[in-house]
Amino acid sequence: MNGAKKQKMSGWGRYPVQESYVVRPENYDQLRESASSLSLKSYLAYGMGRSYGDSPLNKDGGLIITTKLNHFISFDEQTLTLECEAGVSFEEILDVFLPKGYFLPVTPGTKFITVGGAIANDVHGKNHHIDGAFSQHLLDFTLLLASGEVLRCSRDENVELFWATIGGIGLTGIILTAKFYLIPIETAYYDVHYQQARNLDEALRLFNESDDQYRYSVAWIDCLAKGSSLGRSVLMRGNHANLATVKKRDPLQILHKTKLSIPIDFPSFILNKLTIKSFNSLYYNIHPKDSHKIVGYDSFFYPLDSIHQWNRMYGKKGFVQYQAVFPPETSHQGLTEMLECLSSSNRASFLAVLKSSGAESGGLLSFPKKGYTLALDIPINNDAIFSFLYSLDEIVIRHGGRVYLAKDSTLAPEHFAAMYPSLERFKQIKNRVDPDHVFSSSMARRLRIVEG
Repeated sequence: MNGAKKQKMSGWGRYPVQESYVVRPENYDQLRESASSLSLKSYLAYGMGRSYGDSPLNKDGGLIITTKLNHFISFDEQTLTLECEAGVSFEEILDVFLPKGYFLPVTPGTKFITVGGAIANDVHGKNHHIDGAFSQHLLDFTLLLASGEVLRCSRDENVELFWATIGGIGLTGIILTAKFYLIPIETAYYDVHYQQARNLDEALRLFNESDDQYRYSVAWIDCLAKGSSLGRSVLMRGNHANLATVKKRDPLQILHKTKLSIPIDFPSFILNKLTIKSFNSLYYNIHPKDSHKIVGYDSFFYPLDSIHQWNRMYGKKGFVQYQAVFPPETSHQGLTEMLECLSSSNRASFLAVLKSSGAESGGLLSFPKKGYTLALDIPINNDAIFSFLYSLDEIVIRHGGRVYLAKDSTLAPEHFAAMYPSLERFKQIKNRVDPDHVFSSSMARRLRIVEG
């Protein structure tokens, strides 16, 4: 690959770390040149690197960094439709459109992702139970195939490729442009209801009773609590605050707080069971049992984005983020078993997040489905973590759930096949448009989506 530099790359969890040949094209001509002059076996698009495992990696292959392909193309104020290049970040969209009264229809817990990455991972957020995943608001996208052909994909055009690319972790081609809806807002603030839940039973009951009242809902969980307090939580449910609620001169402007930065890797002993238990107890108790508060969008959606390189808190070995979803009929038992497994082990999750999940989007490898999803951040202290994660996978399969590929680095191929029933259909489409598997990744080979 012309101009490619071999360098060590990782996802946000900093595990695994692998060497790839990296290029950063600044326009489509350079992108095509990189693709056509490829001397390596495979390559993959890489956005801002906020996936956690090996889905954005391509060991000994090519990585095409897309962040300089970040131009806005058009915005229709009548239909609220934005068209842009796939390298545009959610942060860039918010910087331009939030002051004008528009917001993202769906956002995960970081704004440092690209539009292409949002499609490839079919991202979801606190409003999935109401608004679905990002793909539900997507009109179409253009896709560069391995052959060099560019196709427009939508629900009416190249339909199979459309649904294979959504959640398809970059394996069908490189997304060039996308067209999707924004939503109108009156203010950049949210009316948030904070409420303690004494245990998992109460948390699920509160979610179930209020899903139609709050557009956005999430719960922080104390993953070390046991017995009658297993799954004790702080629920944070909210809606867009209107002009009558926000008494600001400019309700669409928020003064950003000074951002902190973590300049070094924390020693591994800092985040241990004792320190996390102390933090969990403090966090639970500082929140009133039942209160409302008006908060800015950054605080509500992106609390960790205010700390640059916060992933260094987990030390040099990095961490895994493990996220699973369970269907409604097995959510209580599946979540209980996961939390019991975690609390009885010598491991602790610094961050544990529970969300209500809505219907599936239609993406062949998309993660969310109706039920409840739990995400855990677990430091990598030793190799024993991998057998522990395997045991979590077995719990997920036993209860009809699945693991989020954007956060996976250890899933076994047989577990993956059991979790994703549309895998064979995805492979058929992949093999048709990319028979030589020019687009590949370390994850794709580990999960045997492609051979090699």
